[in-house]
Amino acid sequence: MSQNEGHVKEEMVQKHRQYSAEFKFRVALEAAKETKTIQELASGHGVHPNQIREWKRQLLEEGVEVFGRKRSNEQKATAERKAELYEQIGRLKMELEWLGKKVATFG
Repeated sequence: MSQNEGHVKEEMVQKHRQYSAEFKFRVALEAAKETKTIQELASGHGVHPNQIREWKRQLLEEGVEVFGRKRSNEQKATAERKAELYEQIGRLKMELEWLGKKVATFG
């Protein structure tokens, strides 16, 4: 095996780089702003241009869901709180009726 073939095999064994969500978001946001070309961003951040295009696509297509989830979570929390309050109202009504009956028997 030539020295060049060994080098190629070493490159093939290398693991894929893992990027944080924050890093992906920042790069995708820069790409979406279009103040620099994808090529400039790729060389500046050391990421393949196709990867940046994919992150940009994900940001633009799925970014709306971020705000949708927040509203959904808020609605869920509101519904849960409302259910708790109705339960409490029900318990208080029962207590009031019970106390009313007890007062009536003593009065």
